[in-house]
Amino acid sequence: MAPNGTAKKGSEAEHTCFGVVEEAREKSAKRRAKPQPWVIRKFTILITIGIIAYAFYVYIGRLCVPMIRRDSGALGGRGMGIGFLVIFCALGLIMLWAYEKIVLTSPGYAKDYVQKSPAPVIENGLPTWWESQSEAELAAARHKASQPPQQSEPKGQSPRSTARSATKAKPDSHRRVNSKSGRKASQNGKADTQDVNAGMTDAIPPVAAAHAKATADKGPPARTERPESPPRPHSPSATSQQLSQPPEESTTHKQQTERHVQPLPGTGGASEQKPMMFTRKPPTTPILLPEYRYCHTDGFLKPLRAHHCRACGTCVLKYDHHCPWIGQCVGARNHRFFVIFVFWGLLFSAWTFATLVGLNARAASVRSSFEVDGQQVAIMVLSGLFILFTGALLWTHVDMIIHGQSTVESLGVRRMRERETRVLKRLHPWWDFRAKRQTRQQWDAEWGRIGKEGHPWWLGCARRNWEATMGPRAWMWFLPIGKSPDDGLSYELNPRFDSEGRWRPRKEWPKELQ
Repeated sequence: MAPNGTAKKGSEAEHTCFGVVEEAREKSAKRRAKPQPWVIRKFTILITIGIIAYAFYVYIGRLCVPMIRRDSGALGGRGMGIGFLVIFCALGLIMLWAYEKIVLTSPGYAKDYVQKSPAPVIENGLPTWWESQSEAELAAARHKASQPPQQSEPKGQSPRSTARSATKAKPDSHRRVNSKSGRKASQNGKADTQDVNAGMTDAIPPVAAAHAKATADKGPPARTERPESPPRPHSPSATSQQLSQPPEESTTHKQQTERHVQPLPGTGGASEQKPMMFTRKPPTTPILLPEYRYCHTDGFLKPLRAHHCRACGTCVLKYDHHCPWIGQCVGARNHRFFVIFVFWGLLFSAWTFATLVGLNARAASVRSSFEVDGQQVAIMVLSGLFILFTGALLWTHVDMIIHGQSTVESLGVRRMRERETRVLKRLHPWWDFRAKRQTRQQWDAEWGRIGKEGHPWWLGCARRNWEATMGPRAWMWFLPIGKSPDDGLSYELNPRFDSEGRWRPRKEWPKELQ
């Protein structure tokens, strides 16, 4: 009795622990989904203005004014002080102008242009598991959605014993999982599919079960090339059905199944075909369908390229990112002003840092009893940090704009490149850079380049992408005047994608683009 009582107490404690964890997870999700208060979002604007004001005080009051008054401890003459003051004020005022523009210009909110609507009916379940960033969770969800209603347990077998047996079977090898899934398909009198990817993906139990169910109605069984063991028939009728199958029918089914295997670019025969884990496999998610664009938080169909911002609590047109320095999001209507502000912020920080460091270094080398002003040192440190920050930010956004991408969209491009890098590691040794480059060129010849032909909003060249965000005239690239040319509502789809947002191979492109 004692062991049973101990096991029961352990089971209750385990369930209690799981309940606490699940409750904490739900509270955390609700807290993250709740938008930030308006005061907190706008408080960072005061911090930014305070830093800029402090830089003005130190640079003008403790550097330029002593030089203009010709004080004994000044770091330069009157002419230098006046020149530095004019340049510093010009850069600072233009930067403040751009900052005022980005703070007061709304990024564009979808709720102002879209009315609420009921959620669309999802007919096509979930996308394939290898397209998700969380492969295991998506595979488990797909498996759960594909399962029939649970039936009663067999006599003499309790749920606890079933769970215990499932736990013991979990550390089995990759080979054993594959052979087990093959026997399960044969027990139902159905076919073991010849898809070469089954051996790769069936290592995950939810995918194995979903794969077996999805292929349950594919037709008569086909022989595997290297069976682990003879299939165990579920009944004598199933055995006679398998033995009476003509070999020609099995061969026909195998040929039909092999057509679904993607060949390695540059190969032609079936003997050289590779599973999809060894080839480029662009995402097949129809991103333009209503079920993939519907926002369940706001309750409406989002415009193209719009995303929901958790900090602001609403959907933003062509959402790029939420910037705490401006107290709101960067989107379609203010992306241009954001880039202009970062550009002038970089010039302002660079001028401040260069002049302060240069004058103090010269004075230290000439005067034997020179003492550095501590407040000037603080501004040197701050300006140096902002040079690194604004420089990296400006480079990143210029690169994304000329490729027609937002920050959110660039993350998807990066995931595709990371997956392709993993595939190349499977295909070639780490030191064979030439073979990797040739394989990538073959994939580009078949599909196009990732991030360019493989991006749904790429307009064909860097100039068109740049002008779509920054404007067609050069003065619009540097001065915060006028409005953004991007309205956030209408976008031209890359013709290399189908109407549902899937990337098509080059052979399916329009003839003028092939």
